Amino acid sequence: MTACRPRLAGRALAVVLACAAPVVVRAQAPARPLSQPAPTPAPPATPATRPASQKPPTPAAPAATRAAGPAEAATLSQAIDRLGKLDYKTRVEASAALRRAPAATVVPLLTEAARRHADGYVRFRALVLLSGFNDPGSAPVFLEALGDENDRLREVAYAWVEDHPQPTLVPRLLEALEREQAEFVRPALIRALAAHGSDVKVQAVLKREVMRGVDFFRSAVIEALGVHKATWALDEITKIALLDGPLQDDAVRAIGQIGDKRGLTTLATVQRSASRELQPTIAAAICGLGSNCDGHARFIRESLDYAAHNLGYQELARSSATALADLSALGRAEALPALFDLGMPANDPVRAPIALATGQAVMRNPGQLLGLVASLPRQPSTLLLRDAFDMLEEDYAEERFFAAVRRQYWASAADAPERAAAQVLITALEF
Repeated sequence: MTACRPRLAGRALAVVLACAAPVVVRAQAPARPLSQPAPTPAPPATPATRPASQKPPTPAAPAATRAAGPAEAATLSQAIDRLGKLDYKTRVEASAALRRAPAATVVPLLTEAARRHADGYVRFRALVLLSGFNDPGSAPVFLEALGDENDRLREVAYAWVEDHPQPTLVPRLLEALEREQAEFVRPALIRALAAHGSDVKVQAVLKREVMRGVDFFRSAVIEALGVHKATWALDEITKIALLDGPLQDDAVRAIGQIGDKRGLTTLATVQRSASRELQPTIAAAICGLGSNCDGHARFIRESLDYAAHNLGYQELARSSATALADLSALGRAEALPALFDLGMPANDPVRAPIALATGQAVMRNPGQLLGLVASLPRQPSTLLLRDAFDMLEEDYAEERFFAAVRRQYWASAADAPERAAAQVLITALEF
């Protein structure tokens, strides 16, 4: 297994940051077995109080409650132009201003910018921001972007199609697969196809793709099949899982995500001879099939704890953190707190993979994070989340996360803990 291989759902920057630190090789076995109980983490500190002089930003009110006048519309147009500025703070402030604007005014402006703005990066960011408003009238602009020359727009459009599958799009997606070779667009296209997995033509094509081509694209296919629970591809994924190689961990994860109990035999076979680094991935997959989740969750937590406190086990930290993110996706309540407990005090090289896994977990299920925020120490948890979002470079997925938090804010009563938790995230992540 390669120690640091690009994974789906991340730009190259995420891989570089997560893997840049050298792995220190140790010749001797660990002094403490992984089965030894991990020490009980210290209770979270009380969240810091925001200075009274600083008023936290408020997310946009629902469109029906207010409307923008001509002056505000002009200001919003200027904010769209600033989305392409080199200065990071300027871009963040412009995005935040547009998110807080009334949908009736800003959605048409973003639609126009996504279609015709002279700056290609502004078009991309406008389309991303547009996705957060969940406006049903925006569908045409996403469908138009499927054929755009700008690869960033195509990537966002395919991600949108994955979230909004339409059987009539299958012929178009299959045709695009024959010519799409952009490194960060093709995985999004594959996921969009996997969302249409009930179509027999899609099944035939993805079964073919999982067994051919370069490993990076095959990894994307395997992950997409796992996320979309493609039981019809279990045989192909099983063949890969039984082979020692760079795709084995992807195949093991996919078996767990698919959830078909026929995969238990395969996982048991792999487990007997797998490396220490692959064992947490196998444990999470077995839990995904409903077998001994408590024991496997405890083993994964202990593995990450060991890797976080002993130099030279960065790859074990990566696989254990990813396994905890997978357990979080399965609804295991202890998984996300464990990532925060071990990630907040960690330093590189192990902090990066824990932060990355934390970001993946919270974007899959924002509700889990909202329920946890009040119990976390404010500054360390904020720093870990910022590290996570900086590394992920997942513009579309992040925007959907932001939208989910905003909806939670407005759906909660003014004095509800859920609204307070949403406000903490909005302030910490500056959206």
